[in-house]
Amino acid sequence: MSASGPAPVPARNWRDSLAIYAHPRVVTFLFLGFSAGLPFLLVFSTLSAWLRAFGVSRTAIGFISWIGITYSIKFVWSPVVDRVPLPFLTRRLGRRRSWMLLAQTCIGLGLLAMSFCDPRTDLWWLAAFAVVVAFSSATQDIALDAFRIEATDETLQGATAATYQLGYRIAVLAAGAGALYIAEFGSWPAAYITMAALALVGIVTTLAIAEPEKRVAAGTAEREGKIAQFADRYSGLPPALRETLVWIYGAIVCPFVDFFARFGWLAVVLLAFIGLFRLSDIAMGVMANPFYIDMGFSLQQIANVSKIFGFVMSILGALLGGALVFRLGASRLLAPSVFLIAVSNLLFSWLAIIGRPDPLVLATAISIDNLVTGMAGSVFIAFLSGLTNTAYTATQYALFTSIMTLPGKIIGGFSGVIVDWLQSSARDVPAFAALLDAVGAAPKFGGFALFFAYTALLGLPALILAVIVRRHFEKETPPSARKEGQ
Repeated sequence: MSASGPAPVPARNWRDSLAIYAHPRVVTFLFLGFSAGLPFLLVFSTLSAWLRAFGVSRTAIGFISWIGITYSIKFVWSPVVDRVPLPFLTRRLGRRRSWMLLAQTCIGLGLLAMSFCDPRTDLWWLAAFAVVVAFSSATQDIALDAFRIEATDETLQGATAATYQLGYRIAVLAAGAGALYIAEFGSWPAAYITMAALALVGIVTTLAIAEPEKRVAAGTAEREGKIAQFADRYSGLPPALRETLVWIYGAIVCPFVDFFARFGWLAVVLLAFIGLFRLSDIAMGVMANPFYIDMGFSLQQIANVSKIFGFVMSILGALLGGALVFRLGASRLLAPSVFLIAVSNLLFSWLAIIGRPDPLVLATAISIDNLVTGMAGSVFIAFLSGLTNTAYTATQYALFTSIMTLPGKIIGGFSGVIVDWLQSSARDVPAFAALLDAVGAAPKFGGFALFFAYTALLGLPALILAVIVRRHFEKETPPSARKEGQ
């Protein structure tokens, strides 16, 4: 992708678009995606279930959930992963695979260490090892995302994003339902020992694949050359301090300067778009399970529909998104993806309007929602991958993925308050009452019907920005503004 957009996508038929999934690099990311997804639930909901089963208080479980903040701040140490070589490993494996192998090894050892802890007597040790696993997992994400972008050209980005998501979701299923089944019929230590063994999938894959070739364009090389001038300017400083300043300039300042230098004013639009792309989806998701329960669905019904229909449809969506990116290009699919994410929320308004626990309607809503989310995920991952400069892949992509969920998490935190307000206002506010009467909504769930419509409207800013971004990327790009490193 160039600074003003991707290169024109040649016409491709559906046979060619689907055949891309047989490419060796694309298949590789099925296993690497599994490695990335494995630790996630093991330090979140699966760990919470283990702690509660052993009588740990909900207050303590809530505090331990803060471990998840690690994933949201990974951009803080991404420059280290981007720039700092590891003794022995980097020389033998390369800069990306060395960090991937270190992180995967720490994940496996951390999970194994957790299996030897008893939450009743070793809670602090269990939490400490969970932090190790979460930090290593976030570090693996940084290195793996950089590897994925650098190891494939633009035509494969959508397909690798799809197989990555497929592997990731399979791992989440194993670490969620799989670990719970093992704990139910065996023991919690056996569950975590099994998960530790599954960490070998990533380790073996990393050892088997080749390190991508490092590509640095002339403009980037020129910018990097200024580091020497920067060092000369501060030659009077103590050597340790001068080297630290030089490293900060090259590892932290240059990636951000590069991004704004390549995209200019559009950089601000791109960052805003990245933060708003999943706003509808994340804001809605916080209240999804409480809504199902309030509707009267049993936990078994929710689990069965989510695991069966949701899992299958998310995979199909991811594969469809990857094929569409290969066929049409990512930028053309941004606006349709945002639109479909927002509109799919209205299916849950439909369920609230019906006002009774209809399993068929629930399956339809969850299936379409997961299909759309999977497709949009492949499109967006491919798009973000094209925005990075391969000289600073880890730092720039970590920044993008951190921004991607932040607005949704902030707004999602107020979703319960909004639902309660809408429910109390459903009959008191004339406009709301008229709207609900017009669609025949059940009074009991009128607040939820309005809430899901509200989350759909949250997609409007992202839709407007998506149109702006696409129009800019479709303009002819002057050679001097082309994306460097690609």
